[in-house]
Amino acid sequence: MKKSDILGCRFGKLTVIEDSGQRKGNSILWRCRCDCGGEVLAMRHQLVCGSVQNCGCIPTPTRSKAADLIGKQFGHLTVVEDSGLRNCEGVIRWRCKCDCGGEILATRRDLISGNVTNCGCVPKQYASKQRAEDLTGRVFGELTALRRVENDKSNSVCWLCRCSCGKEVIVRALQLKSGKTRSCGCKKYDIPYNKYDLTGQRFGRLTALYHLNKEEYSKSSYWHCRCDCGNELDVYTGSLIHGLTRSCGCWNREQSEKMHDHMHYQDDTCVEMLKRACSTTGKNKSGFRGLFLTNNGKYRASITFQGKYYNLGHYDSFDRAVQARLDAEKVLHEGYINAFKQYEEKAKADPAWAEKNPFYYQVTRVNGSFQVYTNGE
Repeated sequence: MKKSDILGCRFGKLTVIEDSGQRKGNSILWRCRCDCGGEVLAMRHQLVCGSVQNCGCIPTPTRSKAADLIGKQFGHLTVVEDSGLRNCEGVIRWRCKCDCGGEILATRRDLISGNVTNCGCVPKQYASKQRAEDLTGRVFGELTALRRVENDKSNSVCWLCRCSCGKEVIVRALQLKSGKTRSCGCKKYDIPYNKYDLTGQRFGRLTALYHLNKEEYSKSSYWHCRCDCGNELDVYTGSLIHGLTRSCGCWNREQSEKMHDHMHYQDDTCVEMLKRACSTTGKNKSGFRGLFLTNNGKYRASITFQGKYYNLGHYDSFDRAVQARLDAEKVLHEGYINAFKQYEEKAKADPAWAEKNPFYYQVTRVNGSFQVYTNGE
């Protein structure tokens, strides 16, 4: 049919009158007169295929997707109604009733594609048994595959297997073939350390005597050892080999006692630790020890002495906060060290006086200032 051949032709209630002279892309817009007397412009393919049949005087019947879904069945589900709810994309969530009596909300796409076929009462079995490799009778380590069972929640193919110990367990086919699972768990704790004979070997102050039955220690590998001090204990194999345990605890106690002998503790305060704190320039994230940057941008200064925490205040300036901390250290830390030093000198000169007058350094805070009471001059 040539272009001019549609002149005078009828399409529905329309009669083609003439070429309007207008174009839409490369297509001619034909002027058509409706039986009602109205006119409309339409392209050739719109007229031929019937998408335009009148000037608009007769409404075009619309297809209702709701009418298409309501009452239809998808698997075990029957669409009841539009729930009035929408997902994040604005798509209708249809209320569906399951054969078991339960209800579920699902989108049109989920229903038509078959992603949702029930309310959850029927286990999912998507994987094709024809595709799954037949592992019946095959041996994987200590496991022998008996039969295929239902897929797990992740839709992975699973097999029922019997372990050499007699226990049956369900294992994924992928774990069997990759060698990741080779027993029901009874061989899980047969770690390589059990393969080494540590009898008589020394680990620090410990001598390994004999290996313990793994069943006694929740299937972990332990050795019974004797310490040089005479104590005996059970030690985890990994701790022995990696040097994490090298005595019954006597070495740590000896080191603590030696350290304590070289330390001077007065009123729960270690003099040597105070000296170290005063001589170092330890810093935290704020840029100086004892300072903390608060959420409002101010610096909070604080100090701890004799087990007590003292808030030194909040400051807009970092320098002012540092100065407040230094002033407190001068009174509490340096003051304590100097007083104790003078007390020791006096105690050496007059032991009888020292026996009757033990050292004390008491601090109280009044109106934001520290007051010190001490017998160290």
